[in-house]
Amino acid sequence: MSARFVRVAEAGRPTFEIEIDGRVAQAAEGDTLMVALLATQDALRDCEFDDGRRAGFCLMGACQDCWVWTAQGERLRACTTPAAPGMSIVTRNVLAGEGVWPRAQS
Repeated sequence: MSARFVRVAEAGRPTFEIEIDGRVAQAAEGDTLMVALLATQDALRDCEFDDGRRAGFCLMGACQDCWVWTAQGERLRACTTPAAPGMSIVTRNVLAGEGVWPRAQS
């Protein structure tokens, strides 16, 4: 799986582990969840309206594009939530226990 963000000239920031959909990933001190997720995978989450993938839109907490969930079901904005050691993040709302919008028919 390729990442959407690539760290360039990173040096000296301590890293730590978080869990994303059951897999261990590395985040760096000061990363938001969006940066941590997109540095390890190609999208933040699935689109609830079609089969597309989402990667954030406004990047400042004003839209609804970057929602992810904790393993306990708490909804978080990935663009404004700091990553923290030991976090367990779920990117598919069906896994988080929320309803799913029906897929659009072509």
